[in-house]
Amino acid sequence: MRRTLLVVCTQLMEILNMRLGLSALAAALLAACTPMSDEVGTQISAPNDGASVTDIASLHESFTVYDSHLDIPAIFHTADYDFGDRGSFEEDGTQVDLPRMREGGLDGGFWVIYTAQGPLTEVAYRAARNQALMRMSSIRELAAKYHEDLELAFTADDADRIISEGKIVVFQSMENAYPLGEDVSLLETFYIGGLRMVSPAHFRNNQFGDSATDVSPQYDGLSPLGEELVREANRLGLILDGSHVADTTVEDMLELSTTPIILSHSGPKAIYDHPRNVPDDLLLRIAEDGGVIQVNALGAYLEELTPTPERAAGLAEIAEEYGTDFASMSPETIAKVRAARAELSKQHPAPRSTFEKYMEHVLYTIELVGIDHVGMGADWDGGGGVDGMSDVTYLPIVTEALLEAGYTEDDLVKFWGGNMMRLLREVEAAKTSEIGSPNVVN
Repeated sequence: MRRTLLVVCTQLMEILNMRLGLSALAAALLAACTPMSDEVGTQISAPNDGASVTDIASLHESFTVYDSHLDIPAIFHTADYDFGDRGSFEEDGTQVDLPRMREGGLDGGFWVIYTAQGPLTEVAYRAARNQALMRMSSIRELAAKYHEDLELAFTADDADRIISEGKIVVFQSMENAYPLGEDVSLLETFYIGGLRMVSPAHFRNNQFGDSATDVSPQYDGLSPLGEELVREANRLGLILDGSHVADTTVEDMLELSTTPIILSHSGPKAIYDHPRNVPDDLLLRIAEDGGVIQVNALGAYLEELTPTPERAAGLAEIAEEYGTDFASMSPETIAKVRAARAELSKQHPAPRSTFEKYMEHVLYTIELVGIDHVGMGADWDGGGGVDGMSDVTYLPIVTEALLEAGYTEDDLVKFWGGNMMRLLREVEAAKTSEIGSPNVVN
């Protein structure tokens, strides 16, 4: 996954000049990129300790870089998206595709099977189940279509082999277990298809437990069915994900699960008091149990962002015309809402957080729980991304910022996926049931 030194350095210089002015680091990088000779191993000074390291871009490329929450499957079958073509966040709003993954050194991660929360009825459960199975099929279809570049992974060892072959790793996760209905045994069907991570709920309470963002708790944590879900995930060997669920639900998951849990895309409440963020004591409990916190880059969870009066008025008009209950909308209506919002955003863009604020969340979390328990789950193509880090091509600046903060190469290996993969191996080793071999698509 190597991109040319010139392309990398040019982008990093633009970022450094835009954010910092022509600092000593930018000047050193400029010198490193000047074609004075045929050598490409130019050395620069580390920002913090003065030690000699290879240039940041090459160092970043040397890591296996994972993100634990890639929402890109949601747009696989939209009319204007092609995973093989390079898109642009500024032009089409997308953040992940094959060319940009290569450019940003993103080696893969967990690709999300997301289903919006709907009514707790049998009819709605069946519709959600079918939607989730189709989303899984689309992920497997992508891996088949781009088999020279991607491969489905079912184990941590699979991932290591895929990386060694120069391919991108495709794990699968389920954001919101709602599609399982009241039949937890259906989780095994998804497991056989490649699912390796599951979260109980999303924006609203459901049959499995309480959400962080619902107006009032229903179960004060997991429901009895949610407890059954935890036990089944442990039996099969799936990572349990506590992002989006209420703190009480996370506490129940910690109490019941026989393996540590992950927060696939969350952040610290101490930096910004939002219901989706997690208090220090709970972050510490997750880490002490061996779990991992993957820090989210969705601006609304990083700081308070106030839309302009014009944008607020436009959003109100859209809500009045179409409503706000996406779960009850037809696909045609949802498409109209998205088109209306996209048009509004051209005239009155949504407020965005900054890269500096994102790193404040990252560094606080590392300082609180330790580098052995933190990674990145930016929520790409699910609302994540900030000014200065608008898509996955900017990932090397996270490496730069961590070096500036004094973290070592070994620390960055952990952050960029080592911690997450350690957790996956623990979950694999602890499973209590042998399941049939998956039907690999290649």
